Amino acid sequence: MKTLAIGLMSGTSLDGLDICFAEFEKQDTWTFKILKAETLPYSKEWENKLRSSIHLSAEDLLELHSEYGFYLGQQVKEFIRKYQLENISLIASHGHTVFHQPQKKFTLQIGDGRAIKLETGLPVVYDFRSQDVLMKGNGAPLVPIGDALLFSDYDACLNLGGFSNISLQLNGQRIAFDIAPVNIILNQLAQKLNLSFDENGNLAREGKINEELLSRLNSLDFYQQPHPKSLGVEWCNEYVFPMLENIETASLLATVTEHIAQQISNVINKNNIRNILFTGGGAYNTFLIEKIKAKTTSEIIIPFKEIIDYKEALIFAFMGVLKMNSEINVLSSATGSTADHSSGIIV
Repeated sequence: MKTLAIGLMSGTSLDGLDICFAEFEKQDTWTFKILKAETLPYSKEWENKLRSSIHLSAEDLLELHSEYGFYLGQQVKEFIRKYQLENISLIASHGHTVFHQPQKKFTLQIGDGRAIKLETGLPVVYDFRSQDVLMKGNGAPLVPIGDALLFSDYDACLNLGGFSNISLQLNGQRIAFDIAPVNIILNQLAQKLNLSFDENGNLAREGKINEELLSRLNSLDFYQQPHPKSLGVEWCNEYVFPMLENIETASLLATVTEHIAQQISNVINKNNIRNILFTGGGAYNTFLIEKIKAKTTSEIIIPFKEIIDYKEALIFAFMGVLKMNSEINVLSSATGSTADHSSGIIV
């Protein structure tokens, strides 16, 4: 039985809204095909709204939650019209993360799924993280279910987005955790130079590493903590951004890039990973990839563009399919919750 689904993903780096229309089929194992996919860059107005959402009053945040839901619905409706898509079973929406504080039992991804349903008329699955947090989990990372069932050819999968996260099989269990901040820091530094990002890591390549800053970054407590563990923008605001003052931007880019490469290669080497699939926007940062390759003997695989760009949106579509079938779509071995479970709200 084939199921057609649309997945929506908005990452912390605010590159835009990823929309992925995919076909899933289960015989002995699950298979998928990405049929159409697109990234819709945010207007300056939407980028600013989402970036500043963490500072809004409760009233204004609730308003944005609804407004962004209708925005998502409108974008999907236009995507369906543009590509004349038919027989869609569901839309699965990650939403946009504003707060992520699992230790306090809450996480918030805005974009009301009911508004998406009203705009499109299609069944919607949304709010995939909250249930896991209530079950004493980190609410992240969620993509390991897709890594386990759709990308099992690789020892590990690593996403380089706003944060880097890894998923791998260890002692018969799929474990996953966040490694370090990536584009959430690098993009903000590039914006100081009026660039949206550091293309290919070219600016970082020209900068000089600040050894004192590198040592301070590597000494952050998070890196010594056992998994499962996850990061949010609040952590960066509290611990990382205050360190990045009064140093030339090119030097900051060089130092943060080295820091990311060291943390990622430490995890790869510690777990004796033979081959690893890299996806997410950071996979295009050739300087970062060179640095990681230089620090590990693992085979690093950079896949086709559609997998690099849309793997997360694809997996949220898949999670929606699993939820509609009442199948497990969140692994406790990855998030630290009390049990595997089927998460998401269905409209």
